[in-house]
Amino acid sequence: MAGKKTIGFIGTGVMGGSMAAHLLKAGHEVHVNTRTKARAAELIAAGALWEESRVAIARKCETVITMVGYPSDVEEVYFGPQGLMENALPGAILIDMTTSRPDLAARIAAAAKARGLGALDAPVSGGDVGARNATLTIMVGGELGDFEAASPLFACMGKTIVLQGGAGSGQHTKMANQIAIAASLLGAVEAISYAKRAGLDPRRVLESIGSGSAGSWQLNNLVPRMLDGNFEPGFYIKHFLKDLRIALESAVAMHLDLPGLRLAESLFELLQAEGFADKGTQALWLLYERGLMPGTTH
Repeated sequence: MAGKKTIGFIGTGVMGGSMAAHLLKAGHEVHVNTRTKARAAELIAAGALWEESRVAIARKCETVITMVGYPSDVEEVYFGPQGLMENALPGAILIDMTTSRPDLAARIAAAAKARGLGALDAPVSGGDVGARNATLTIMVGGELGDFEAASPLFACMGKTIVLQGGAGSGQHTKMANQIAIAASLLGAVEAISYAKRAGLDPRRVLESIGSGSAGSWQLNNLVPRMLDGNFEPGFYIKHFLKDLRIALESAVAMHLDLPGLRLAESLFELLQAEGFADKGTQALWLLYERGLMPGTTH
């Protein structure tokens, strides 16, 4: 195919696996590496090439995409003797699609530029469903030339793809996204808690408020799951808490006080402490339902 690229994909979990599969279906040569090879079994069966290390990926691929868990994982993958930075092909583009720290993204970009490499931070929104359906929103930071070179690859994985500015801008945009989600989710949970306490049928209340000015993705998608007792993860509490912590640290660094963000972070801290780290974010409802909120009255 015209424009066929050799792409390395590191991190083929719930979202990364689907994203890599779309690149494979588009005709690209995809080399994969993840901590547990079994997680990549479907991709390998579909034609992806397994590599035993990220060094092997770096030395074979003109574009390398990473989708790992935490900023500490990003740092490990990119830096050091076994890192992408020291082993990448000349002129390669490194794309981190993990939700990570804006300052780390800027450091990666500076190190890449010093070595004649391209670098983009490109976190995503849309969850596992968006990854499967190739409808992700992709928020990008970096140089225009690198963005233009990577845009055909982004188009295989997402629908809304925007270059927000220089290095770190994609991560800052993702933080804004997570702050908005936290506020919306908290509002949805409190609205339905209020409706229940008032003796209303929460599903009927949802019929009325879900399509009006109060309507939101969180209200219309997660409240039905809460009411059904379905707390399985579309997005893990432990990962959302990681994002809220990054957002809070970044806000503090910018001398910005965001009390709503501080509240959300404290509530998800409590959820994790109560043993719900591997549940979906809609489990916030359980703090209210089970009387786990500090100062709860019945």
